[in-house]
Amino acid sequence: MDPKVMVGIYAAMFAVIYFFFIRPQSQKVKKERAFVDGLQKGDKVVTTNGIHGTIDKVDDTTFLVEIDRNVKIRIEKTGISTDMTQAVAGKAEEKKA
Repeated sequence: MDPKVMVGIYAAMFAVIYFFFIRPQSQKVKKERAFVDGLQKGDKVVTTNGIHGTIDKVDDTTFLVEIDRNVKIRIEKTGISTDMTQAVAGKAEEKKA
């Protein structure tokens, strides 16, 4: 095969991999980071382990989450599930409507 054709095939393969795998994943990571950085005291969250609670205090890398009255746990910011929290918030809004 001609070397120019091979370079074109490799470039096309890289483009497909980039646009279908790498780019969407990096966009998802950016959205999750923005979501977690935007959380404040009083927001209801769900952890990756399925624990529901309300943010009581925000630190640099952790949240203090109140589970029940006087039951608080410290959770890393990476332990908050973006998808589960948004799903719970969406269900709560549907019930209000």
